Amino acid sequence: MNITHLKGSHTMALAESFPVAVPLGEPVATVSVTSVERTDGVETGVWECTPGRWRRQIAQQEFCHFTTGRCTFTPDGGEALEIVAGDALMLPANTHGIWDVQETTRKTYVLVF
Repeated sequence: MNITHLKGSHTMALAESFPVAVPLGEPVATVSVTSVERTDGVETGVWECTPGRWRRQIAQQEFCHFTTGRCTFTPDGGEALEIVAGDALMLPANTHGIWDVQETTRKTYVLVF
């Protein structure tokens, strides 16, 4: 059994940083992430994003728990979800929509392939 331990996930330094793939205006949000991809179809990690708006492009089912910040997610054809630190989401596979980060936001996440 391999145990993934993301120690101090709310404050840990993150490995990668890059602009979001499909920005919607200015400022262009920047994402930082540290992740662990396992061989059983699961990826987990810590993700942080600066303010900005963009389209969600992830096709996998995702569970995420927000540890800092404030943002909104509006699924295609749905109503906006206001998200703050302490909230958790379960996004079904192929959930697309618009992320709007108002305050730098950090979450831990699990993607299921």
